[in-house]
Amino acid sequence: MHPGCHIDNVYLCREPVDFRKSIGGLSALVEQQLQMSPFDDALFVFVNRQRDKIKALYWHRNGFCLWYKRLEKERFAWPALQASQQTCTLSMRELEWLLEGFDLWRNRPHQTLHYQNTV
Repeated sequence: MHPGCHIDNVYLCREPVDFRKSIGGLSALVEQQLQMSPFDDALFVFVNRQRDKIKALYWHRNGFCLWYKRLEKERFAWPALQASQQTCTLSMRELEWLLEGFDLWRNRPHQTLHYQNTV
């Protein structure tokens, strides 16, 4: 992504996307299908049906930026489709892990513990 670009949220589009779409088609998909604003301080991430390509769309000051990654081997882990949610929200750190090949939905971190007392 562009250095100095401020991203508040990362949204994964759960459904695979036709990768012939570029900035115009993806920004229209964000507005019409996901019911979100492509002009927010957000990164919208899309995957193809084979899950070996990712496109990320974001608005930076005065225009859209489109980032693309193609894997030569293997596939990206992706959340399962659920009828109730069209997107999945990630942190930038989780996106980095996803791009490195980690399956965020299979591998769980240690359980968070909430104690009231030390005794």
